[in-house]
Amino acid sequence: MRDLRVTLVQSMLHWENAAANRSLFAGKLQSLRGNTDLIVLPEMWTTGFTMNTALAEAMDGETVHWMKGQAAEADAAIYGSVIITEAGKVFNRGLFITPDGSVTHYDKRHLFRFANETDHFSAGRDRVVVQWRGWRILLQICFDLRFPVFARSKGDYDVALYVASWPEARSYPWSQLLIARAIENQCYVIGVNRVGMDGKGIHYTGDSVAIDPKGQVIASCKPANDCITQAAFDPAALADFRAKFPVGMESDDFELRT
Repeated sequence: MRDLRVTLVQSMLHWENAAANRSLFAGKLQSLRGNTDLIVLPEMWTTGFTMNTALAEAMDGETVHWMKGQAAEADAAIYGSVIITEAGKVFNRGLFITPDGSVTHYDKRHLFRFANETDHFSAGRDRVVVQWRGWRILLQICFDLRFPVFARSKGDYDVALYVASWPEARSYPWSQLLIARAIENQCYVIGVNRVGMDGKGIHYTGDSVAIDPKGQVIASCKPANDCITQAAFDPAALADFRAKFPVGMESDDFELRT
């Protein structure tokens, strides 16, 4: 298994304007072909964190088609969340799309009721781990970060991806919880957050990071700035650390009820 090259794309977003955001990110991603294995975008990257479910797209809509094209052009997987409607319900759906057009989705389980997300979206149930280029990757979205049981590893993943619209007012918990998830699960962690002001007047500073299994930040974006940064994850270093310090052997057994 080779190193996994991950690209974090921290950006402002055009409020409730999917076409403008697709154009924005097309420009940002055009130089990545052959230089990365995985591109990570923020939560609700086409619209900003809005409760306007009239903006929902279908799985055969323009954004999924766009993501498939970008993944093929970059020869890399892409992950980010989008407002999706399916079977009469609306989801904050994480889409993991590979160059061959394969789509794995994760529906956000922990909805942010403090912004009334619970009133407008249906919560997901399933914990989703996707395989990509030999790596096992856990898909997560924003508020999921505050719920460690849902992310608790049973030796079934190597990388956790958190995409977010996490406000500046709570930036300290964002940074600390990402480190905690890496340490407690002995995994690499990516956190990609947006920047700028949204249509509700909420400000975001990004603070996007890549963290190694020991909790060390190995790549980061300067707060409040658009940024593209990369990190390489070493499978041998991960396996060696887990073998030398197998904390999971003392883990408490539990059952996650969905």
